[in-house]
Amino acid sequence: MDPISAAALAALAGGVGGEAGRHAWQALSALIRRPFRQGEADGAPVMSSGEAELTALTQEPGELERAQRLSTALAVRAALDAEFRLALESWWRQAESVCTGEGAVTNQISGGTQYGPVVQGRDFSGLTVTAHATPSTTGDPQGD
Repeated sequence: MDPISAAALAALAGGVGGEAGRHAWQALSALIRRPFRQGEADGAPVMSSGEAELTALTQEPGELERAQRLSTALAVRAALDAEFRLALESWWRQAESVCTGEGAVTNQISGGTQYGPVVQGRDFSGLTVTAHATPSTTGDPQGD
């Protein structure tokens, strides 16, 4: 797994992506806070879980050096813990579009009068749209 960029981590810590960004940051925080005991049993040096780096970046989200430390801690932990690596890869697949702006959607309706449902957004599934007849703009004003 390639390391997660310091810029992406700093952007998430700084609140990029609105609600989606906050959700991604909370998910990363929960992932980092999972128990990490790699190396304790065999006398190897204990490596950072990333929690201290996460806390430091949360306190100063614009500090790229702190973001780089978190990126390094995540990469080391992912190298030592296969389960964490898989979870981190899954998290990054979901969070990457928030950081990079990929998949951004701009919706615009203009010109004239539209009749019928309008659905704006991105990545819909299981959606059913029912359209009704267009209201008549011509016809007998007496209703005949």
